[in-house]
Amino acid sequence: MAKKVRYSAEPFVPKTHSLRVLRAAAKGCEGCPLFASATQTVFGEGKAHAPLMLIGEQPGDAEDLSGHPFVGPAGKLLDRALADAGIPRERVFVTNAVKHFKFEERGKRRIHKRPRTSEINACHPWLRAELEAVKPRVVVCMGAIAAQALFGPEFQLTKHLGVPVPTPHAEFALATLHPAALLRMTDANERRAAFTALVKQLKLGYNNSQR
Repeated sequence: MAKKVRYSAEPFVPKTHSLRVLRAAAKGCEGCPLFASATQTVFGEGKAHAPLMLIGEQPGDAEDLSGHPFVGPAGKLLDRALADAGIPRERVFVTNAVKHFKFEERGKRRIHKRPRTSEINACHPWLRAELEAVKPRVVVCMGAIAAQALFGPEFQLTKHLGVPVPTPHAEFALATLHPAALLRMTDANERRAAFTALVKQLKLGYNNSQR
């Protein structure tokens, strides 16, 4: 039986709390096979010692091409939610649990593909380094992948949605739906209700981070 390969970004992560140094090192990460098909690493961005950190799943097509997190359709929806919550985006640090875009090709389009647990685990050293460098007071995990990257694979998003949960990485963390999940909703009333909930949860996280 072939030995199972365990991927990890650990060898590529420098021992530093400098976001500038971490971002530069992340460009050369080959900690899992996703780097081979992605255009580039998409590292976190925002205020260096932001009291609030937002964690998503992984870069999308627009993020992969631009090198910046949350600039595509989900990012635009997140910007709307932040604005409605009264949160300046430049006051938060935004990143993803996985730093490379995983996709499948459909014609000329590149469609998001859910990362495997092994890929999430492989990228965790980068997320841990970002948390240690930023030292946020509150973390908001947007979507199940982000929440499981922080709390472990047993974390159930629907059970803990919007509920503050203790974490060693901050005073507390809470989980919300990912903005992309709202974009996939076909029922307008459901989408409005989910957006209202997202704004409320972002505001809860931000207000607590300012205390």
